[in-house]
Amino acid sequence: MQNQKNCYENVWILSGTSDGPVIANRLLELNYSVFASVLTYKAGQAYIQNPKLHIITGKLNNKDEIINFIKKNQIKCVIDATHPFALIISKSLIKACKEINTPLLVFERKTLINNNNNFIYIDNLKDINKCDLENKNILLAIGSRFLNDTANYYINCKANVFTRILPTCESITKAFGSCIKNSNIAILEPSKSKGAILEKKLCDFWEIDYVLCRDSGSYSQKNWESIISGSKMKLFLVERPKLKNDYSYSFNQYENLIDHIIKKIDF
Repeated sequence: MQNQKNCYENVWILSGTSDGPVIANRLLELNYSVFASVLTYKAGQAYIQNPKLHIITGKLNNKDEIINFIKKNQIKCVIDATHPFALIISKSLIKACKEINTPLLVFERKTLINNNNNFIYIDNLKDINKCDLENKNILLAIGSRFLNDTANYYINCKANVFTRILPTCESITKAFGSCIKNSNIAILEPSKSKGAILEKKLCDFWEIDYVLCRDSGSYSQKNWESIISGSKMKLFLVERPKLKNDYSYSFNQYENLIDHIIKKIDF
């Protein structure tokens, strides 16, 4: 067991289902008390049961809620392992932690830069060249938040728009309430195993020309890269935003993040 005087007793992780459970498990093994914030009950099920693990479900609305949570639970260190495009919560964490002088560590997956000719990096969701879109079949794998707006844009560019959405109430509601034809909507949990068979069959069935997703570094992105590499399709990746910040430390390896917490290096 660690000397409690040399480590953070309570660590708060904000994350999805990929990185959060890994980081939490490692900290629990080292006898930290871990608070994990997730958006849905289903996401919380990705974490193991442990008396020192506390799952918090739901959105945090503002900086003040974050500060109150940190103070109430005596949080000594905050880990932002949220989605690279989740700018609102990340900005709120920076402001809150800076205001009350709480260490903030950022975990972000490596950018999967690939020189494949079929992979094209773009600045935003509507950045595919209009001239290349007429009568093309484009599959949107971008989540549900900006789905309708993005789909409407490409429909107006005379493209045939399809989408793959996650099997959540919010995603399904937004997808079927969007301008995309119901027959062009697939409800599918991204494959975590190699091969991405279902995604490949989906592209073949719909005769997809272009896939649009975001550079999140997720296994979903890796699936699309695997499917499109060597095919006639093209993958358009929206580059992740740069959140410039001098307050937090950033990591892209679990070991480095954990080591930093253990050693309690000057924050």
